[in-house]
Parts: sequence; C-alpha cells; structure tokens
Amino acid sequence: MPKLTQCFGTADYEDAARRRLPRPLFDYISGAADDEKTAMANVASFDRYDLVPRYLTDVTQVSAATRVLGCDLAWPLILAPTGMTRMFHPNGEQGVAAAAADAGCGYALSTMATASIEDIGAISAGPKIYQLYLLADDALNFASIDRCKAAGFDALCLTVDTIVAGNRERDLRSGLTVPPRLTPASLASFARRPGWCLGYLGGGKFSLPNVTAGGDGDLSTLAAFFASKMEANISWERISKIAAYWGGPFAIKGLQCPDDALRAADAGVSAVIISNHGGRQLDGAAAPIDLVADIVDAAGDRIEVLLDGGVRRGSHIVKALAMGARACMTGRPYLYALSAFGAPGVERWLAGMKQETLRTMALIGCASVGGISRDHIRLAGAAPAFLAGDPEAGSGRGTSAALRQA
Repeated sequence: MPKLTQCFGTADYEDAARRRLPRPLFDYISGAADDEKTAMANVASFDRYDLVPRYLTDVTQVSAATRVLGCDLAWPLILAPTGMTRMFHPNGEQGVAAAAADAGCGYALSTMATASIEDIGAISAGPKIYQLYLLADDALNFASIDRCKAAGFDALCLTVDTIVAGNRERDLRSGLTVPPRLTPASLASFARRPGWCLGYLGGGKFSLPNVTAGGDGDLSTLAAFFASKMEANISWERISKIAAYWGGPFAIKGLQCPDDALRAADAGVSAVIISNHGGRQLDGAAAPIDLVADIVDAAGDRIEVLLDGGVRRGSHIVKALAMGARACMTGRPYLYALSAFGAPGVERWLAGMKQETLRTMALIGCASVGGISRDHIRLAGAAPAFLAGDPEAGSGRGTSAALRQA
C-alpha cells in the first residue's frame, strides 16, 4: 500500500483505499447502479469540454473565495453527504468535517451518518449543511430541523432522488451487510484486511444517531424504521413547507431538469444541486456537467446552481464554474482518502484539490471565480467557429453557441 506522501491525485487515494478496505466496503464506495454507466459517465463527461486560457491578465493573487447557500467558502467545493462513514475508518464524519473546516470548504452531513448533528456542530466551525431525507411524518422532519438549528448548521439540503433504492449489484455480489459482519461471501475479504478489522472493532458502537424517534440510534431497529417512514410522494407543497420551517438557505439535491429548477425557485428554494446520486440510483441518467448550462440558462438568475458528480480534479471544478455553476460537491474522492489514511488523508486530498483549482484558474487567466465565464470553455473537438457558420467567428463569443449546439 502506498504511503500518504506518495498520493497526489484522486486516483492514488482510490488505489490506496482498494488496498486497505475489505472488498464489500470498497465496492460500496466505488460501485453504482446496474451497469454503472452513469457513474463512469459522470467523470468521463468532463473530458467533453476543453478549457480556453485567456492570458495577459494579472494572476499575481488568485482567490477562489465565493459565497454559496449563505456560506462563505475559501473555494467552491462542498463535501457531499455520504452515509455510514465510520464503516470505512474510525475517524468517520468527525474527521471529515474537521478537515473541511480547516480547508475552508463546506461539509454536508447525511441523515444516514454515523455521527450526530450535535457531534458535527460541536467539532466544526466551518460551513455546515444537513442533508435531509423526507419522512412521511413531518413531526420527525421538523425534529431533525430543530436539532440543526440548535447545532448551528448553516443550510439544509433535501435529497429527492431516493424514492426507491437503486439496484447496486456489486453490493449483492460482495456480500455487503450494514453494519459490516462476516458472511460466507465476505469472509475471505475481511480476513485479508486485518488493519481495517482492528480499526473497526476499536471504533465504538456503530449507530445512526440522526435516524431516531427518541431512541439511541441502534441499527438493529433503525433500518426497518427508516424504510417504513420514507416519503414516496414528495410534492412541491411539502417542499415549500419544509423550506419555510427551516427559514434559512435551502437546497434540493437530485434535480436534473430545467423546468424543475424553475419550480424549485417558485417554491422558495435557494439552490438546486444537479445530481444523479453518483450514478447509484438511475443508471442511464445524464452526467451533471452536461446539464449545468441548460439549468443555469433557465433558472440561474433566480436560484443558485451547484454540481454534484464526477469531480476528481480542480480543473473539473473550474469547468463547472465556467458553465455557470456556483460550486461543486463530491463524495467518493474524500471517502477514498479517509478509508486509506483517516482524517490526515482527507486533509492532504483537500489541499491538493484546492491547489489544483487555484492553479487552473491562474492558467486560464482568472484571478477570481467571478472572472470565470463561458469564454473559458469549449466543446472538445468542436469545429472552428467559422466552419460552423458562427457569425461571431473570431470575436471570442462563439463558444457559448457551440456549447448549446451540442
């Protein structure tokens, strides 16, 4: 297994996680729904776009600082909500949240986290978002929101693309159980990873403290409880009700249609997070980077637009911003870093991503995120504007038209 100091890009951390985790746990992070085509496209689709440098500008001081969902960020990244993080390393959500605060980016805590709302509120002074799964009983939803208010969370995020669970065949093949336990299918894999086993066994009780109805978060009863209470009919009226009760910056995660973004704005939503749940729900959904421009053009003057999915490089963040996104979210990369090296791995991965983002901005001639525009991006392999019959050929303004034609 490589040392932490030998890891530079996200692929290095992924390789290290593969070497440390039992196969069922690595597959849980890396896997996706059905044939996993959407998960692969989320990453690969960034290659459909080239960055266009605009040199001879002053980039002596480059700042990626921005404001998203009422939060001041040192750079436009939010660590996406991921459930049951302590399965991968004892540092769990607390280690990730602390690393995010130190790096000046945002952190989103999942309803299905193994750390409580109060734990994260106490450990992190950085920008904090709570990701809510809507339950049929609003008393339970409001109880979670009240806990977020008391713990000092800055924004609320409602995930809407998990009406039913995706078909994740890797989990079925590898014998994943939650919490992890030995099965005939997984015994050999766990036996080959004694370091993970020792860390997990010494990490304390495995629980989901945010999925409670006055209980202690014991997993033996909470899984069935949560499944029975999930809301399968999320209406725009319910969205407005939840947003009003929260009373602060409020995002919907999982929207992929421009018309839905407009309806979200009408419902009092602050931001839409373009997401296909990392390809873990509907295989065949479009890659988020391919949807950003249309959604921004439809509703970007009324609502903030964020991208979630496929971000592996700082240049990916810059491409999303060039399309019009306000910020990006990502989940798998920091889980790889956490799984392999704990909180220090997340810290190093974040530092590398931030430097990549700042370096990419300098290399395209932008000293601030406000200077990044569609003049800085074009379709990879697109014909020159004059061959495409663009009347603005040579003006530098043909790029946006080329993106729309694609």
